[in-house]
Amino acid sequence: MAKILVVDDSPTQLTNLVKIVQGQGHDVVTASNGMEGVQLARSEHPDLILMDVVMPELNGFQATRKITRDPETSSIPVILVTTKDQETDKVWGERQGAVGYIIKPPQESELIAKINEVLG
Repeated sequence: MAKILVVDDSPTQLTNLVKIVQGQGHDVVTASNGMEGVQLARSEHPDLILMDVVMPELNGFQATRKITRDPETSSIPVILVTTKDQETDKVWGERQGAVGYIIKPPQESELIAKINEVLG
């Protein structure tokens, strides 16, 4: 199965996402902010990243941009999982390099389908 990095500053959301991902048999690495997410992307080389947007220090848009523009991590797909539900947010996320955009709280079936689609 895949190694998935889950980045979220909310312990409740992090626990929920980890439970869904582990329920599909994937290995999970977690980060509690964008900066930690960028560092773990470099050190862990996950197969996929689930990234929150609204976080302190480095938000999910900024972290996604750093990951997708760094030659060392640019091949790692990022799915944004966020409460930001405006079309402009989705477009901005895609411009930062995200391959998917899911509104919180995620429907488990939608999240699993998107993970499977991205992992191929």
